[in-house]
Amino acid sequence: MMITLRNIKVWDTDEVIDLRLPADGADREIDATGLILAPGLEDPHVHFRDPGQTYKESMASGCAAAASGGYTHVLVMPNTVPAMDGATLADPSAPGASEVLDAGYDNVIDYLQHYGEAHGVDLPVRYDLCVAASKGREGHEASDPADWGRYVPGVGDESTWTDAMRAHPVTAMSDDGAAVPEAILDQVLANLKATGLYLIEHCEHHDTGAVNEGPVSRKLGVPGIPEDTELKIVARDIAKARETGVHIHFQHVSTAISFEAIRQAKAEGLPITCETAPHYLALSDEALLEYGTLAKMNPPLRSEADRQATIAAIADGTVDLLATDHAPHTLEEKALGFLEAPNGIIGLECAYGVCHKVLVDGGHISDRRLIELMAVEPARLMGHEPTDVAALVEAWSEPAPTGADGTREPGRNRMLDLTRAGDVDGVDLVVLDTARAWTVDPERFHSKARNTPFGGWQVTGMPLATVIGGKVAFSRL
Repeated sequence: MMITLRNIKVWDTDEVIDLRLPADGADREIDATGLILAPGLEDPHVHFRDPGQTYKESMASGCAAAASGGYTHVLVMPNTVPAMDGATLADPSAPGASEVLDAGYDNVIDYLQHYGEAHGVDLPVRYDLCVAASKGREGHEASDPADWGRYVPGVGDESTWTDAMRAHPVTAMSDDGAAVPEAILDQVLANLKATGLYLIEHCEHHDTGAVNEGPVSRKLGVPGIPEDTELKIVARDIAKARETGVHIHFQHVSTAISFEAIRQAKAEGLPITCETAPHYLALSDEALLEYGTLAKMNPPLRSEADRQATIAAIADGTVDLLATDHAPHTLEEKALGFLEAPNGIIGLECAYGVCHKVLVDGGHISDRRLIELMAVEPARLMGHEPTDVAALVEAWSEPAPTGADGTREPGRNRMLDLTRAGDVDGVDLVVLDTARAWTVDPERFHSKARNTPFGGWQVTGMPLATVIGGKVAFSRL
């Protein structure tokens, strides 16, 4: 069975084509005028809570949420329970350990690489793994390459790898949720340099405080977190990148002073990249007064001036990409109050709409640039090339019919039929309706979690179909 989309626009050439996709049910033909065909969205910063906290999210529910949001590839962070550090699990009574051991694996990396096989499920989204920078993510001792190096492309013996290992390699390192401590930073960077990985740095550290320091924290009577808690880590790590040449990628940057430091580091030619998240460009700390702990995160939402600086850094290219920092928690946990509630919000299923509403509808960037920020640049950070849609069309589309004079017949487009194209295993696409207005409804999310301040928001821009390996993984068509 087939879906034929008539008059869909290719994102980077503006050519209008017809697209034929394999689908369940009867053959259908849809007028896709105004829709855009783009490389699939990618996210190098997600938390799927599996193993150890699957009451919040699982690999299955997290991947379903990603596919629903238009994402075709994600990078899973290491703050699992036990932490994803590659170490053999010796104590079956440790939190989360039984989930791994009972499935027949002795460490978290092996377990997540073979998750589909272990659970008899076909996960709809591609994913890579990010190894912990410190043992147990405890910050005391650098994790050991002897535990995780065999899972790294170009380091491990790939002739012994299973298909699952090839599909889900370790491609980055982080102690996500905490900056790498000063005491082990040099050893961590040495491990990175020896294995060719890059550091995904939680560029913020504070020992006290729950929300951004300022008028809102004082109004709430909650201890504040100064903005320089972010800059101190950013400046420290920029100096280390200059010294070592190791690529450092800063997560969820949130302050004007940090963006300026990163801007200067890039002008110097240092191996620095950075991301921000939809909530930092859409919300300031004033949102805490309306949404309470649903808007509590780390780093905290900052001032309105910092929010505007975030948008400016996106517009001028200082920000390399947008990542969700998808962080599921239960509403019961979030109801514990500002001092006790966990940090973070979910984001995969509304990120495109929120970013489109603020950035494109707001006149700051174009539709094309938003696709670069959410698809092309994240893919390149993770070490693979996004699907070249224009090249795919050129190589595999059927020529448009021509008239007697050799010109294309009016109203007839080239047809890209993915069932007749060559090797489509690497073809990952998203069909976007950039004009679709919709209301964010967390109760309709595929994630197990509902912790978002964006419930009820009116946004524009919706992923209508997610295509992975040439096949429809999710559809609203």
